[in-house]
Amino acid sequence: MIGEFRIKTDGPGCHDFTSAVADWLTEGGAENGVLTLLVRHTSCSLLIQENADPDVQYDLLNWLGRLVPHTDHPSMHWITHRDEGPDDMSAHLKASVLPVNLSIPVHQSLMMLGQWQGIYLIEHRDAPHERRVAACFQSI
Repeated sequence: MIGEFRIKTDGPGCHDFTSAVADWLTEGGAENGVLTLLVRHTSCSLLIQENADPDVQYDLLNWLGRLVPHTDHPSMHWITHRDEGPDDMSAHLKASVLPVNLSIPVHQSLMMLGQWQGIYLIEHRDAPHERRVAACFQSI
């Protein structure tokens, strides 16, 4: 089973799309197998993260901003790729340290996520985007 999720973003943020994935698996008749997700862009990431306390996502985004500031920050003077604005190369760097694909076991049509886990698209760019996440479920 092959599919795609389209996620609209409005700047940096953690976009939970767990329920959309769960619905897709159920509607497609997925039973037991492995779900693979791949974000089809180079300036955002995928992440399985806590979905109970929004402070987790807030702190994650702040940490990423401190780890890799925009290229107009003095500490980023060494960056040469600046064609698409000060948030572009920093977005690529953030995407290089976070996953861009996920594999999730599925049992009886349910993802085997932990109680407090959700699937997030992490947007690293400042401008709104529509992101595409490819999905593949393979039965075992």
